[in-house]
Order: sequence, then C-alpha cells, then structure tokens
Amino acid sequence: MLLAVAAALLVAQGLSAVLQVQAARQRAESRAMNALAFQLVAEPRMVFGQRHRHRDTPRWTRLRIQRTDTSPLLPGESRDGAREQALTAILAEQNIAPVELVVTGRTWRQDGWVMQQLAERGRPEAYDWLDYPFLLAAMRRDGETSWTVARVPLPQGDQWRISRLALQTLVLYVVLVGGLALLLRRITRPLAALTTRVEDFARTRDLSGQLAPTGPQDMRRLIVAHNAMEARIAALLDEKDVMLGAIGHDLKTPLAALRVRIESVPDTAERARMAATIEDIVHSLDDMLWLARVGRPGEEPERTDMAALLESVVEEYEDLGQPVTLEEADRLPMALRALWLRRAVRNLVDNAVRYGGGARVSLQREGTSAVVRVDDDGPGIAEDAQDAMLLPFARGETSRNRGTGGAGLGLTLARAIAEQDGGALRLANRRDSDGRLLGLRAELHLPVR
Repeated sequence: MLLAVAAALLVAQGLSAVLQVQAARQRAESRAMNALAFQLVAEPRMVFGQRHRHRDTPRWTRLRIQRTDTSPLLPGESRDGAREQALTAILAEQNIAPVELVVTGRTWRQDGWVMQQLAERGRPEAYDWLDYPFLLAAMRRDGETSWTVARVPLPQGDQWRISRLALQTLVLYVVLVGGLALLLRRITRPLAALTTRVEDFARTRDLSGQLAPTGPQDMRRLIVAHNAMEARIAALLDEKDVMLGAIGHDLKTPLAALRVRIESVPDTAERARMAATIEDIVHSLDDMLWLARVGRPGEEPERTDMAALLESVVEEYEDLGQPVTLEEADRLPMALRALWLRRAVRNLVDNAVRYGGGARVSLQREGTSAVVRVDDDGPGIAEDAQDAMLLPFARGETSRNRGTGGAGLGLTLARAIAEQDGGALRLANRRDSDGRLLGLRAELHLPVR
C-alpha cells in the first residue's frame, strides 16, 4: 500500500511539474512575443544597460531599438517560423501588416550590433550574460526600406521551479507517506502476528499461544473472534479423536472375537471368505483412525534416507510374494515422518497391486522436491474422475474395474500424509507415444528439507 501511494504521489507530482513548467514556458513565450511586438510598434528609446527585474533574465539585457538597412539574419542562421506566425498574429491585432518579418534566436555574443554597443562602453567581456540566448525580431513595413529590429531575452531555465516542486514533493512524502506508514504499521503489526498464529495453530493445534487483542478496534475484534474459533476447533477435534478412539476400540474387540469364532466353521472356503471380510473391515478401520490423526501433534520429522525407506517397504511385499519392485532410487537424506510416509507408500502400492496386478516404485529428486512414483499396468482412472478419487470414501469400480477393495480411504490418506508436510499427491494415466493407455502413475511430491 505504501508503494502504491508513493507511486501515485510521484506520478501526480510529476504530472503537476510537467504542467507547471509548460505553463510557465507558455507564459514566458507570450511575454516575449508581446514585448517584441510592443518594441517593434512603439520603438521606445530605452537607456542602454537598464537593469531587468525579472528573475529569469540576465541583469543587462534591455537594449534600444536598432534600425538597419540590411536584413539582420546572419549567414547560415535559420528563421523561427512558429514564432513568426505568433508575432504576425499579435501585430495583426494592432492593424499592422509588415511586408517582411523575421524572428530568430541567438546569443548576445553572436550579435554584432550588441557587441559593438558594449564595446563603445568598454570591457564587453565583463558582462556575465553574453552567452545567454535571446529572441531577435526584425520587421519591414510597407513603403520602408529599413528594418526595425527588437531584442528580448529568453528566460534562463526552470531550475528554481523544479527545486520548489522537489521540495514540495519531499514535504508531501514526509507528511502523507510517513503518516500512512505509521497508521499501516499499527494495523499490520497485529495482523502479521495473527497470520503467524494461524500458521502455528494449523501446524500444532495448540491453544497455548493465543494472541492478546491489540491494534485498532476492528483488529481487536478479529483477534477475539479468532481465539474463540481456535478454541471451538480444538474442542471439536478433541471430541472427534475421543469418538474415533472409542469406535476403534469397540469395533476391534468384537472383530478379534470373530477371528477366533470363524475357526470353528467347517467349510474352508467359507471360513476364508469370512476371514477376508474381517481383514477388510480392520484395514478400513485402520485407515479411518490414521486419517483422523493426520496433522495432530505426534511424531516429529527425523533425518532419514528416503531410498532406504522405500527399499524396506518393497522388501516387505517381496517377502509376501507380491509383484512389487524398486526401480531407480537415488540416495536422498531428508527430514520426514518415517512411520507416516511408510503408510502413504503402502497405500499406493496396495492400490497398484490390487488394480494393476503389480507395482514399480522409483524415487527421483526434481528441484527442491523428492518425487516417489508408483506405476502399475492397470486400466488407469478416467482424467475427469482423478480428483474425485482423492476424496474420502470414493471408490473406482467403474474406472478401475476392481473386484474387491476397501472403503476408499487409501488415496485420501496418502494425500493427507503428503499435505501435512507441505507435499502433494498427483495421479496421472501413463500413455505411450501412440496415446495407448499403459496404466496409472501415482506421485508423492515431498519438499526436501
């Protein structure tokens, strides 16, 4: 905001400076044209060397009118057509129509008649205004053979105007921008503290660091409302954890009893189906409990070799005879929550094995991110359904053609685990150069710290 105000003020002052300088130049030009017209018409007899009172002109510039029989233009000197037209218009208002009119510009030192007049009075080089420019106008009327020549000095620069505008701009900056900076600081200091508090609460969900209301009235109300919201959120999360913990305990106990009871079922096939159903229920229940704990204070990140972690996960599947292989995996030490990341990778591998018949795991570093890829050779997921598959309890029977499956929490949990450390989960179908579908690729992007 300060930069915007400062830039706007600078633009406004710049435009004001340009307009003022242009207006001053137009006024000076108008005065010069009127002075030339007056001298050409009235031909006043002026005392040579009379001091000029205008601040923009040299001290010794008012010279008497010259009468000459030849044109005052010097060899190679150009005429000023615009000023000739302006002077002709002024003379026309006085009913004067010169036969010839010449307007040009030169310095006093270049003017022979002026230098001759100064030489007659001795020491012409003593004057400090000889290199200043002036306007020369020469007019010859109808029936006259001689020229009437008038001279008017041009104003010397606009430095004093620019200096005044610069001082004015500085004062405006000190008063306006300085006052606005103090006001914004009073507002933004508690706002910055509130932003930091929101980030801390999102990471730790700890109520011990709540802010005391400070700043303007609206900011104090915002802090009070935010503290109340934090307390309500923390209470809801605690209630959720207690409820899910109770559900997990109450369900796992009868499930364990069922495992024992099904051993008495004489039909082996039926007993196997019952055991598989119980395992599915337990797996879904574990996913729900893990998902409920994501983001809660617990395991802190530790320095771990990501490649070694993936290798241990793949070995678990290899020991069970599952078609899971570890392909390219660069050694990459980084801070991570090993227990959580294992669960995320297992979920992705389970999906690849269940729906694609196998999984190929790889690890690469791309910039500041570690990318874990899990590829399968299954039917993939329709592009318009990939985002929906990351939502809780989303199941992909139509897009993945699975025969069995859980509650649809595997991808949701993997995404939540990645996002709690600032990462992301991305799904994409793999295709060959001809556009044929090769399978699904799931990528975990995790920041390297």
